[in-house]
Amino acid sequence: MRRPLVAGNWKMYGTRQSVDELLIGLNEQHWPDEVDLLIAPPALYVQQCREALEGSPLRLAGQSCAFQAESGALTGEISPAQLRDVGCEFVLVGHSERRSLFGETDEVVCRKFAAALACGLRPILCVGETREQYDSGETADVVGRQLQAVLDTFGVGGLAQGVVAYEPVWAIGTGLTATPEQAQDVHAMIRARLAVLDDEQAQCVQIVYGGSVKAENAHALFEMPDIDGGLVGGASLNANEFGAIARAAGQAQ
Repeated sequence: MRRPLVAGNWKMYGTRQSVDELLIGLNEQHWPDEVDLLIAPPALYVQQCREALEGSPLRLAGQSCAFQAESGALTGEISPAQLRDVGCEFVLVGHSERRSLFGETDEVVCRKFAAALACGLRPILCVGETREQYDSGETADVVGRQLQAVLDTFGVGGLAQGVVAYEPVWAIGTGLTATPEQAQDVHAMIRARLAVLDDEQAQCVQIVYGGSVKAENAHALFEMPDIDGGLVGGASLNANEFGAIARAAGQAQ
């Protein structure tokens, strides 16, 4: 049976003081035992988080990584080996903001996925469509293409070493959220696409939803059979809200 996973992506928010305050709040939460829990702080604050969360079930993730595993002459980049060295266990790859604002192609995302695996990190592969693509009925084609770039190299077994995060771009930071039924349809489509290649492995892949997940809608989303948790943005910057979302994931199983 798949374990639910709830990840908090802090994006480019936080100062040492505000991170300290958030960490105090996170350490006061009651975390469900049956949920994989992680946060992705800005890289500058990973060590601060690691020290404050020692003994906590919250694990650490990078928000992005370089497309090569080892260190090298890539000014400004962070290698997955370096993320692993400071205590990260996961890393986001292909987040919609990286694709749209920084021009990351499917090929680059696949290289990052490979580099992460090579360093012992679990990559969280983000896929999703824009509002225009959604309105044009292109969701399956867009998400399928983004998945296929990784499947062509690693197959379903390789993908199962990571996590898939379906994040409709039109629902990120907009306050809009796919209905549980809409999100379930896409999650089921993803799993069915994987099952054609390897049904046994497809049933093991954690597929989480990202797109304005809040405490008020989390339980309804997580009750869906193919939604295995959430990739949480703004709500993860509030300890009580993030705790409530995590507990909703535990209750929905």
